[in-house]
Amino acid sequence: MGKTTNRKPYPAELRERAVRMVREHEGEYASRWAALTSIAEKVGCNPETLRNWLRQSERDDGAAAGMSRSEQERVKELEREVKELRRANEILRKASAYFAQAELDRRNKP
Repeated sequence: MGKTTNRKPYPAELRERAVRMVREHEGEYASRWAALTSIAEKVGCNPETLRNWLRQSERDDGAAAGMSRSEQERVKELEREVKELRRANEILRKASAYFAQAELDRRNKP
């Protein structure tokens, strides 16, 4: 899906603080990117990472289109449930076929 790294995720408090700083001080910069670059340097992250946090925060607040974090988590939960149900259905299908064959074999014995 995405890139995999060995880096630990940034603490939630740092992400929230950085996003809040962008929102509060964005007007003091020539552009949003200038604000992101400056604030990212101050908090010790990549400007693109901070931009992603800001975009997710906007989705979570309903200010931007897209799935909120809670909706994303619900989709993942439902995908896991579907996978488990498919596995259970496959087991039941095989068991049903096995017992049907066993019944046919029992009936066909003299």
